[in-house]
Amino acid sequence: MIEHGYTVSGMSCGHCAQSVTEEITALPGVAEVDVDVAAGRVVVRAETALAEDDVRAAVEEAGFTYAGTASLVP
Repeated sequence: MIEHGYTVSGMSCGHCAQSVTEEITALPGVAEVDVDVAAGRVVVRAETALAEDDVRAAVEEAGFTYAGTASLVP
């Protein structure tokens, strides 16, 4: 399993986290998504490497701003 960290801005509640989780979970190979709304951080565990453009598109489809990759260390 590969862990990926991303920064997402514009999230403010549990519904925001749910929307981002649903969109990213739909990407091929994604097994688990953890969203920290307060930190604006999303950690994705996937079976394979994810294309950054695919993650960006999923975040934007959920209605938020993709701000790049993030460190996995909080």
